[in-house]
Amino acid sequence: MQRTERRGSRLVAVWLCLAAQGGVAQERSRLEEVTVTATRQPVSVLRYPGSVSRIGSDEVQLVGPTHHVEIMNRASGVMIQRNSGQESLTAVRSPVLTGPGSCGAFLFLEDGVSIRPVGFCNVNELFEVNTEQARGIEILRGPSSAVYGSSGMHGAINILTPLPADLPRLGVGLEAGPDEYGRIRLAASRKGTATDVGLAAHATHDGGWRDDSGYDEQKLNAALVHRHGAGTSDLRLTATHLDQDTAGFIQGEDTYRDPQIARSNPNPEAFRKAHSVRLSGRTARSVGDAAELTTIAYLRSSRMEFLQHFLLGKPLEENGQDSGGVLLALSHEFARGARLMGGADFEYGRSTLLQEQEGPTLEGPPAAQAIRPAGRHYDYVVDSWLAAGWLHLEQPLTPTLALTAGARLEYVLYDYDNRMIAGNTDESETPCPFGGCLYNRPADRSDEFTNVVPKLGLTWQVDERHALYLSATRGYRAPETSELYRLQRQQNVAELDSERIDGIEFGTRGVLDDFVYAVAAYAMRKDNVILRDSDGFNVDNGRTRHQGVEFELSWSPSAALTLATAGSYAEHTYDFDGFEGSEPIESGRDIDTAPHWLHSVRATWQASDAVGVELEWQRVGPYWLDASNEHRYEGHDLLGLRAAWSPAPAWTVFLRVNNLTDTAYADRADFAFGSYRYFPGRERTLFVEARYAID
Repeated sequence: MQRTERRGSRLVAVWLCLAAQGGVAQERSRLEEVTVTATRQPVSVLRYPGSVSRIGSDEVQLVGPTHHVEIMNRASGVMIQRNSGQESLTAVRSPVLTGPGSCGAFLFLEDGVSIRPVGFCNVNELFEVNTEQARGIEILRGPSSAVYGSSGMHGAINILTPLPADLPRLGVGLEAGPDEYGRIRLAASRKGTATDVGLAAHATHDGGWRDDSGYDEQKLNAALVHRHGAGTSDLRLTATHLDQDTAGFIQGEDTYRDPQIARSNPNPEAFRKAHSVRLSGRTARSVGDAAELTTIAYLRSSRMEFLQHFLLGKPLEENGQDSGGVLLALSHEFARGARLMGGADFEYGRSTLLQEQEGPTLEGPPAAQAIRPAGRHYDYVVDSWLAAGWLHLEQPLTPTLALTAGARLEYVLYDYDNRMIAGNTDESETPCPFGGCLYNRPADRSDEFTNVVPKLGLTWQVDERHALYLSATRGYRAPETSELYRLQRQQNVAELDSERIDGIEFGTRGVLDDFVYAVAAYAMRKDNVILRDSDGFNVDNGRTRHQGVEFELSWSPSAALTLATAGSYAEHTYDFDGFEGSEPIESGRDIDTAPHWLHSVRATWQASDAVGVELEWQRVGPYWLDASNEHRYEGHDLLGLRAAWSPAPAWTVFLRVNNLTDTAYADRADFAFGSYRYFPGRERTLFVEARYAID
């Protein structure tokens, strides 16, 4: 109890200190001009009862990310860890989560549409969106399920793709960096009287700074926008391709500090190949004088093949998803500012998974080798159906106080077809010694999940520049298909329920003379957390708690200089006693890979219309590496320098230096199988880009 009280006192103290910083300047501009699509419709940030960060296209161009962590970690409460190549693990108002269902805790969207069908996410799927040329990135923190549905328990990331109006008539960029890094960008558009077309694409080759770790990657966004009498229609296409040689963990305490070991690759045979294609069409039409109907139809396809170098026996996984759906939304404006939105979502998907091991297991003790046979381990198909309906109401109660309420009813059905013999034999039906083979395949079955989630919020607009809000939300996710059907040991059926999270949040945001602020305090509890226990069973008896304070502040003391900071203090703890694998869990302990402190500070100097410079400091605080809180990573500090120079109206030259002080650090630290493991961070690197664009 004393530990909980001390933590609560620290949270209150931090909140009061940050809130006090909001009273030091005078009004400059309206925050209402900033809109986000947090409710599937553009809404003023000032009137939105929740936490959201928007990263604009100017920031994306200046940062010129070679990996999405470089742009997304600028937002408060976000810590995406870079693994090898273009891989990553995500944290948004949460620990960095791992395992088959970890990606289901977050919702990754492209123009408001999930990039994967329900139940088939992948922890690395963020490399399937073009963050490098996005016209904007919206990060919603906290549960977002009432409008967007399953997943998004801790937050949602929405990538806004470029439309013709955002693109030059012709643009070309060439970039070079160390270790054979090269990237070419292309952008083009044509604006007509009624129809606009545009595309943005880039191709990257990276020789890899670690041994045998290069990759080739291509991404494309294309859009057609047509204006007609009743509204607008558009067609959007996204395609991505990745061919990567993957570097594995280095092992041993603090080995990331040794430059020679950091550049090594214990798994030169590892690789990942992935491609995705998404096509969506949307129309927005006026219905009467005060209503608008929006329809979005979409098709998606993705394939991935990779060597699971992190498992004994190093089996190969091949998976694929084909899906399509329709999103319907009707918005009606009433008198006195009230707005009612409602909609229905329908989706069908088919997913396949094959795990196969080429030869016998040679690593580990004899007992571990014997239960991991060569041949197929899993081979299955899952058909999924989703049907949902939702309502969202914005109702002014007084001229300054507004109520926001919403609810969603969602039904998910999985139909699983096992293409192998059920049970835990090898593929020829031969039993393994020591109690059977590790990998167990359930018999054909169907599973269904129904969830109802509410959302409630109050917004008090103090004046046109300042607002406070209070919200209570619930999030959920249906179990991932890999949690239900990719079983181990003696578990023939995984009886899992949907994970749920309930949260409450209080925040304030506003604009003063040369000061912009947004501060929020939150507390959340998550139930039915799915994990693999000490018997190797997938169970849903976990509980966790999450509380913290987040802030984003910006101060412009002069027209040329802007100082900005974003950060969070958070406590993510277990709320049950048990085991996760072989690690004992005790209620009240910190969840592993959950630093209390995350900070980002930026100084931007616009020397003239032709020259701009940004210096950024990022701080990742210490965090535990295991559930028992016995092994620790001490955190790190990184500096980055970026400059842009326009020698002529059509030309811009970018210079970017990452890890300016050449700090030895770990992108990811972990402790497993009795050893410290790291994805080492890269040393100081310099990238130079020349870009030409005409309108």
